[in-house]
Amino acid sequence: MEIYQLRYFVNVAEEGNFTKAASRSNISQPSLSQQVLNLEEELNQKLFHRMGRRLVLTDAGHQLLEGARRILAEADNTLRELREDTKLGYRVSVGAIPTVAHFFLHAVVAYCRANEIKIKLRSQEDFRAAIVQAVLDGELDWGVISLPLVEPKLEIIPLFKEPLLLALGAEHPLARAEKITLADLRDQNFILTGSASTVASLIIQRFSGEFDFRPNITHRCAQLSTLKSLTAMGLGVSILPRSARSANDPEGLVYRRLEGPPLIREIALIRHRRRHLSKGAHLFEDAAHAVVGPLKEMAPAGSAVARVAPAEIV
Repeated sequence: MEIYQLRYFVNVAEEGNFTKAASRSNISQPSLSQQVLNLEEELNQKLFHRMGRRLVLTDAGHQLLEGARRILAEADNTLRELREDTKLGYRVSVGAIPTVAHFFLHAVVAYCRANEIKIKLRSQEDFRAAIVQAVLDGELDWGVISLPLVEPKLEIIPLFKEPLLLALGAEHPLARAEKITLADLRDQNFILTGSASTVASLIIQRFSGEFDFRPNITHRCAQLSTLKSLTAMGLGVSILPRSARSANDPEGLVYRRLEGPPLIREIALIRHRRRHLSKGAHLFEDAAHAVVGPLKEMAPAGSAVARVAPAEIV
């Protein structure tokens, strides 16, 4: 089995068609078809169901696709490491969920610069499911996501926990209430992130389980900035992690702690257990752990982390 055969196989699996895969692979269709047949003969397994012009992976094909993607990613990463000029920094690819990416990646980069740690960061901001899949496919060295997560193929390294806060407009009646509980939010309109968001899922599960009602969601936002703007305008309330606060929040947006058992989310690093950790990946992990302490303590003024720390709660 050769690397180029695996690359051809992945192209066919992703395109579902020999003609498109041949164009993507820059070889003729008959040559590509023959390479796939050679691979099937070597493995003594059918990798595709031939359904007219459409190709569908068999069970063996699905199993090979997962391993082939990982092998190709490792090979490509190794070649990049050998070819890159380490004087410019060590390469690392990291994906992070939106409510973490805006401050945590900033803090890690600031820490590396302050300590003359040279990394070449390639980042991806996306919802958790996409980050997890990219790590499984070998496209990312690290993912920074919220827990819980059950996936035996991934190593999960907890980083920190943080409370969820009520976000609302300064003119909202609850903004001046002495105490606010989750039960007080029963009749409120909610502004939440997309259905793929783990924070949104946590809110719905908590309300449904403990208070026997589902929040009335009037707005679903793909961008955190949109959610904050609508909330500041008084169109509804939201629940956000403490780290989502920013010095650039829209005017009129305030945060309140909720009484009762706290809503907590836990943030963790994830990596594929079988993926080789490059020098850049090791450096990123060390830097991530180094900034976690200051983030937990809301670092003192003047530090690199403190410059991205959120504003105080009203």
